[in-house]
Amino acid sequence: LMSLFQGVTHLGHKDRLDAAAEAVLVAQFRQQNYETFSKVVDAFQSRVHGFVRRMVSNHEEAEDITQEVFIRAYQSVNRFDGRCSLRTWLFRIAYNLCVDASRKKGRSVQEASMIDANSEEVFDVADSRWNPETLVLDDELMQVVEQSIMSMSEKLRSVLLLHDREELGYDELAQMLDIPVGTVKSRLFLARNTVMKAVESYRTETQRTNFYQEGGQRS
Repeated sequence: LMSLFQGVTHLGHKDRLDAAAEAVLVAQFRQQNYETFSKVVDAFQSRVHGFVRRMVSNHEEAEDITQEVFIRAYQSVNRFDGRCSLRTWLFRIAYNLCVDASRKKGRSVQEASMIDANSEEVFDVADSRWNPETLVLDDELMQVVEQSIMSMSEKLRSVLLLHDREELGYDELAQMLDIPVGTVKSRLFLARNTVMKAVESYRTETQRTNFYQEGGQRS
């Protein structure tokens, strides 16, 4: 199966397949045809890799996990029941592989300390897409955003990436992660808040630095 990846390019994000086009692709994919497999990789590889590389810190590990996602999908496509989209199914495989990789390294997948795992408190979050990149003014601030995302627990990070970047809905995420919709909303609220605090801290420090560099003691 590894040879199937040869010649498959790392494409930029493509337009999402509509329901009809995906249905045709899935029907062909179920036949485990090599040509169709390549189409699936081309259609989804970039997005899956983008998610995985933010879930694991090592570039080579991200490449390996991304390849494993599609190998697992190819091997188990007959078990794909169609209750979710092919894209969601691939992200579920990717998420589980990332979690497995963390556990093998002895890293636990924990909630952020600000939320009690047994708490029933739910943060109501509007079902809108919040893109951190809209806040970015320069490369340095972009790095602050990326670092804040990487610093989150995997549970918070995965919900932020899958909802705000990959546009999976609350119900899709709840089914994919096997958690209540309320928990999805709570994690999303906390993840967004983490990024916002990092951005605000960066801006405050930048303003303070600029103030003194420009002779802020002058009246």
